[in-house]
Amino acid sequence: MMRRVLYALTPIYVYSLFLFGIRIILLSIVIFISGILTEYIMEKRRNKKVSEAVLVTCMIYTLSLPPEVPWWIASIGIIFGVLFGKEVYGGFGRNVFNPAITGRLFIYITFPTYMTSGWIFPHFPYLNLDTTTSATPLAILREGNLNLISLKSLFFGIRSGSFGETAVFLITLSAIYLIVTKTASWRIMLSTFTSAFFLTFLLDIFNFSSSLPTLPAILSGSLIFVSVFIATDPITAPKNAKMHFVYGIIIGISTVVIRTFSLFSEGTSFAILLGNTFAPFLDELSKKRVNK
Repeated sequence: MMRRVLYALTPIYVYSLFLFGIRIILLSIVIFISGILTEYIMEKRRNKKVSEAVLVTCMIYTLSLPPEVPWWIASIGIIFGVLFGKEVYGGFGRNVFNPAITGRLFIYITFPTYMTSGWIFPHFPYLNLDTTTSATPLAILREGNLNLISLKSLFFGIRSGSFGETAVFLITLSAIYLIVTKTASWRIMLSTFTSAFFLTFLLDIFNFSSSLPTLPAILSGSLIFVSVFIATDPITAPKNAKMHFVYGIIIGISTVVIRTFSLFSEGTSFAILLGNTFAPFLDELSKKRVNK
């Protein structure tokens, strides 16, 4: 399962290299070494081996970062995520929270300046375009500059954002692959995306304060990437398939509420941890009572 997730992430990784340059490779080296070493040290104490899951964690964490984030901050985040999001609970299969998002949210809160100003516009040497700093589409939408947003650019990832969140078309293809191979829950993907879409649509048509235009808002940010690769984490999601719909709705609605009404332009990381918190409770609710 973990290898299939890595297969699905690989085209997105390669495309991000095409968009943002070799910096992603340099960051990856630091992140993978830090993450694997952290798990190795902790697992050695239990006489266990490093799991393949840490590779997925490191890959997802890398793709969730702004292109300009300093390497030392990236290293702190993955160490924190693997250590406090996974190993303190007993290692693979025992963690309550997604370690990649735990690490990302830690550095997002601890180093907000670096994590909110490290955005750059994709670099295309053959088009003679320079890599320049740029606000993310969500930040632009919140300022009301809809005319600066192109749906085509959002779909093909020609815009500022984290390494892996921009290529909507590749994420969609990866989602199909994960569903066909029964690697990830289509229920979670569908409920997360549709709940976010419909709430955004309702706020938009009723012209609610701080509401965002539906299609640009849905294609912007990391909602689609999170719906496919992070919300579907089988360890931190509910085990009961019927509760996958409820779980996805919690994440989708929380994302829209946070990105619409809070100071944060994106709410997916907070929404994932909120969903992780409710997952055990949803499984408990799904248990059938035995009548004595």
